[in-house]
Amino acid sequence: MRSAPTRQPRRLAAGAAVLIAAAGFPAAAQVPVAPPATVVAPAASPATPATPATPGAGVSLRNGDPAVRAQDDFYRHVNGGWLQDTPIPADKARWGAFDELRENTLPQLHGLITAAQASAAAAGSEQQKIADLYASFIDQPRRDALGRTPLAGEFARIAALRDKAELPALMAHFNRLGVTTPFDLGVSQDGRDASRYAVLLVQSGLGLPDRDYYLKDDDARLHAARQQYQAMIAGALTQNGESAGAADSSAAAIVALETALARVQWTKVDNRDPVRTYNKTPLAELPKLVPAFDWTSWQDGTGIGTRVEYVIVRQPSYLAGFAKVLEATPLVTWQAYFRWHVLNRYAPYLGGADVARDFGFFGSILRGVPENEPSWQRGVRLVESGAGEILGRLYVEKYFPPLHKARMEKLVANLLEAYRRSIDQLDWMTAATKQQAQAKLASLVPKIGYPVRWRDYSALQIDRRDLVGNVQRIAVFNYERELAKLGRPIDRDEWGMTPQTVNAYYSPQKNEIVFPAAILQPPFFDPQADDAVNYGGIGAVIGHEISHGFDDRGSQFDASGNLRDWWTKEDHEKFAVKTSALVAQYGAYSPVPGYAVNGALTLGENIADNSGLAIAYKAYHLALDGKDGAVIDGLSGDQRLYLGWAQVWRSKVRDAQQIVLIKTDSHAPGQFRGNGTLKNQPGFYSAFDVREGDGMYLAPAQRVSIW
Repeated sequence: MRSAPTRQPRRLAAGAAVLIAAAGFPAAAQVPVAPPATVVAPAASPATPATPATPGAGVSLRNGDPAVRAQDDFYRHVNGGWLQDTPIPADKARWGAFDELRENTLPQLHGLITAAQASAAAAGSEQQKIADLYASFIDQPRRDALGRTPLAGEFARIAALRDKAELPALMAHFNRLGVTTPFDLGVSQDGRDASRYAVLLVQSGLGLPDRDYYLKDDDARLHAARQQYQAMIAGALTQNGESAGAADSSAAAIVALETALARVQWTKVDNRDPVRTYNKTPLAELPKLVPAFDWTSWQDGTGIGTRVEYVIVRQPSYLAGFAKVLEATPLVTWQAYFRWHVLNRYAPYLGGADVARDFGFFGSILRGVPENEPSWQRGVRLVESGAGEILGRLYVEKYFPPLHKARMEKLVANLLEAYRRSIDQLDWMTAATKQQAQAKLASLVPKIGYPVRWRDYSALQIDRRDLVGNVQRIAVFNYERELAKLGRPIDRDEWGMTPQTVNAYYSPQKNEIVFPAAILQPPFFDPQADDAVNYGGIGAVIGHEISHGFDDRGSQFDASGNLRDWWTKEDHEKFAVKTSALVAQYGAYSPVPGYAVNGALTLGENIADNSGLAIAYKAYHLALDGKDGAVIDGLSGDQRLYLGWAQVWRSKVRDAQQIVLIKTDSHAPGQFRGNGTLKNQPGFYSAFDVREGDGMYLAPAQRVSIW
């Protein structure tokens, strides 16, 4: 139940582009945005001069590079000028259309917090809570004066251990606080019975982004990162009072322990399989996986013992491996490990020295970011993660016009109709499966803008003079909220994102697509623009999300959200041919020399990109109702649709961050999502007269068409 506020430097899995599947658009912050760029109307052959846009076009016409033909590199044709002229801000690991939008949202949220501070809000009110939470973060002098004093109780708890038999109770305590332990737990719908909640046990325990950072000794960058991680731990422990020699020894033991855990962890590709990761295990059988672990003590500490009879173990072999690591590792190493992870968890909320050390590694070394974000931005992010729906309700009231929701509902309806018609035309799905696919599509629930029922924060206590305590109380509040779901009906109104999140997601178990208010802005959605560019932007995102219900993972869940194979053997075989081609196609892309996109890890998102854009094209033509799209600034409707697609993918990523994303993120880099998707779209070839010999050309036999 890792629901405590997340530290900004650790948002390592934030996608380089569009989210999707359960969350994934990147976060950013507010700085002046460069003027919109040029997109050039492509000609059949030579580059075409840029033409000025009219307000109805919805296409940024000053970001492009007219020297690059649309037919050779559409991404650079649309975004090349922006790529050349726009630096990544010094406090960011990446920068792009998503980040700019997120950056524009932060001052709005800051203004709402400032207004709450200025109001005469009653003690304990929602406005007082967000005002005091922000004030506790921004009070750096107090944080400096306290230093690590707020962690004294946790350090004492660790020091009091006398035997490894006491570790389960300690781990349960840290599970509640969101401190890293060898395995974590969460509450989700039961994969085989989506009408009830279940507890999931999930592998965890690492301080670096992925197991490869520990195991790939032949990768110089990853090996160096691990060495610097160990040095950073030693420095942090020295400040905790250990001698230099003792701290070095402890740091080496901690990294060795994490390496042992990494060695038995499942890969991220393994973890994409919802069937393999569903292992229903009665509580009474957990000792078979880890015999020397006091499961009763852990169950009592986590609070699940009297609430459930079974758990879903995501990675059974990992727990068996953990059992051996537990037995082989002495208590003193476990104590050092937990001291480090307590410090690691709370470093962003301590004094300046700890903040600087934390950012120096997780920000600068690991992600290549020269400067930390301003304190006010980090404070806003804490309020967002800690009391997000309080801030979300205020955001919606001020910044989300009802007109946006109404127009989005029309777009969604057209996308669903395009899917409904397309299902019957699929060449890889049998007639019997198509009937079930139509039933699943018909039961899909769209959620737009904001939840119908806001979260209740009345039990959350915030103290403006106790930042670490606030972070801990938020963690426990969220933990207890999740635990309280057990035994109750599924909450169909709950949102997994706040309205101010620049993102979207599909939930296979609720069979719903969710679009927060903040993403319903240009360049994704422009209420002043002609429909074409909106279908290429937010329309393709909608299509992307819907397609997750029918991709390699989502298709394993039926209309009710249960894991059930409703495809025939023939369906699977035909679909596998298409998806294996997509794995190979994206696996050939490399954003950093020596680091290729993982086509298997990114498969679901690549399916969704290609499907979403194809359906957006069909939905746009449905909306035209047989008429021709308007020509604006010499651009046809089809051309503006594909321009709308390409402009949302403009992005620049620091190499260090790109490597983190390659190892951890299920989304391909932006330039490959932009160009790679277009190469598979029949409509793109006709819209821009792409021919054999052009850089954007793929032979028909190589194109992957799923929808």
